[in-house]
Amino acid sequence: MINFFKKKFITTTLTITSSNGFHLRPIAKFVNEVKKYDTNITLLAHNKETSATQVPNILALSLEKGDTFVLKVQGKEAQQVSEELSLFFQKLMNEDSIEKEITEEVTQGNEAYEAKSIKGSVVSKGVAIGIPINYVKERTVLDNTCSLEEALKQTAKDLEKLYEENKNNKEAEIFLAHQSLLEAEIFQQEFHNIDQAIEELRGGKFESRMIDYQDLKKRIESHMGIEEKFTLPNNQDYILLITQEELFPSEVEALSKLSIKGVILSSGSSTSHVAILLRSFQIPTIIIHNTMSQVNEDTLSLLDASSAQFIASPTQNDLQKAHSKIKTLKQKQYQTYKKRFEKLLTKDKNPIKILANITNVPSAKEAQELGADGIGLFRTEFLFTEHKPTIQEQTQAYQEVFELFDEVTIRTLDIGGDKSLPYINMEKEENPFLGIRGIRFSLQEKTLFKEQLLAIFQAVGSISSNTKSIKIMFPMVSITQEFIDAKNIAQEIAKEHNLDISKIQFGIMIEVPSVIFALKEFDKLVDFYSIGSNDLTQYLFAIERTHSTLSVEPTSPILIEALTYIIKNTHKPLSICGELAGLEEATLTLISIGYKTLSISSKSIPSLKEKIRDI
Repeated sequence: MINFFKKKFITTTLTITSSNGFHLRPIAKFVNEVKKYDTNITLLAHNKETSATQVPNILALSLEKGDTFVLKVQGKEAQQVSEELSLFFQKLMNEDSIEKEITEEVTQGNEAYEAKSIKGSVVSKGVAIGIPINYVKERTVLDNTCSLEEALKQTAKDLEKLYEENKNNKEAEIFLAHQSLLEAEIFQQEFHNIDQAIEELRGGKFESRMIDYQDLKKRIESHMGIEEKFTLPNNQDYILLITQEELFPSEVEALSKLSIKGVILSSGSSTSHVAILLRSFQIPTIIIHNTMSQVNEDTLSLLDASSAQFIASPTQNDLQKAHSKIKTLKQKQYQTYKKRFEKLLTKDKNPIKILANITNVPSAKEAQELGADGIGLFRTEFLFTEHKPTIQEQTQAYQEVFELFDEVTIRTLDIGGDKSLPYINMEKEENPFLGIRGIRFSLQEKTLFKEQLLAIFQAVGSISSNTKSIKIMFPMVSITQEFIDAKNIAQEIAKEHNLDISKIQFGIMIEVPSVIFALKEFDKLVDFYSIGSNDLTQYLFAIERTHSTLSVEPTSPILIEALTYIIKNTHKPLSICGELAGLEEATLTLISIGYKTLSISSKSIPSLKEKIRDI
């Protein structure tokens, strides 16, 4: 007799085809896809079966290129789910961005040095001269600043902030992957479970991924009063030797601000997260195994990462050659950088304005140094993430930014969705991206909204010039009444405190599709628009913008059609401040359909300007 009540399961064998194997980033994407299905799904490999929703368990399987695993799906729709996940996995393998191993260049001609060199493998090209110094961190234990639960929350916010600040760059994928890893069960328990998960990776191809766990553990501990710091003895130039200690992704940015000219790793690969970040900060780096026995820490040394050589005792001719190479490299980099303040025109002499997306005063100063024509998006929520700022604290921060630029667009709090505040009790929503977020949050939390508006108005009144263009932008507006209500509150606050806001412009972000079909009505109300391409894409395609498994082509015909419709059906000033604006492959398309104001990540400004000059 057939038991019709027995749960059906389907098994499918899948093969790892990516050169990188099944590593952290694609695993995180696959796990997020699995979570969409309300059914039991597991993976079987190497005589082990694990839940398909646990990133660390899958990572511990160390699945390399050519390995196979069995996808087991149980439930009444098992066949359909299995087919969909199999197709998704194959697509994931095909699209996996391969960080190619950088092969050594043949050492010929000007790559040849007189002194004996130690060969390695390239991680990040460049040339460095400095004193070798061992990387040794000092561990300090302070008073416990928060519980493990609170430390996890703070770590998640740290990673979200890093993602927001770097979303236009490749390294942003690392922070998203770490966010997925942080949600795993092991991080909700005691630290010895993390150590156990780390040990399970030892000996496999993905032993280097142990650093991802250790880095997350370090981030969590830092909020609990446990810190590990590296300090330099003086202001000399150094080549950092990573031997006994591990170098974590979270530490690379800090090193870039020190007098570290180059890095030598004793293990790892050019595809590791640390390697990706070292390249993003353009720190010359190679990998040499067993370096310490051949290095004198007191001798000026030479690292030619472009040809994968380390010269422990270079001759004067070697040093002269290295200085010449450094000069040439800097000249090439500076060709783009030095033109950052020049008027930006296309080949057809059409003027284009490049603004910056910022989060605080330091990022505004960076934008000014990198040639921003103004601020197109001031994300104010990052002033609120750790504690509720006073009106005075807000006013000071806003004023400092306003003083730096003649044009600043400041966005009111964009809370909700994937952003929250520790001091505001927000009811859990089944789908927060479709719930209380943006202007809906502000109209609900009116005290916080009024305080922010008052701080902005006071900052405008305190700046030294009255010729500046200050714009206030409301996020996630979907109907005209939301804009009307928000502006009415602004006018009431100004009247109550006797403040002149006649020169302040009020506008909205176009990120909800309903606005596209109401442009004629909005044109009667707003002073300007800024298209948030990230959220607009999210809502057009019903794909969460931070989803690590689903994505939309940046120049999707549907998205471009929507952008074309917008620019043809509004007569108010219009800009784009989402991720799309900073993608060079989309620049030509955006300019060709009429967009003349783009707001992007500061680091991308010099190179994008040079790109536009060739259009």
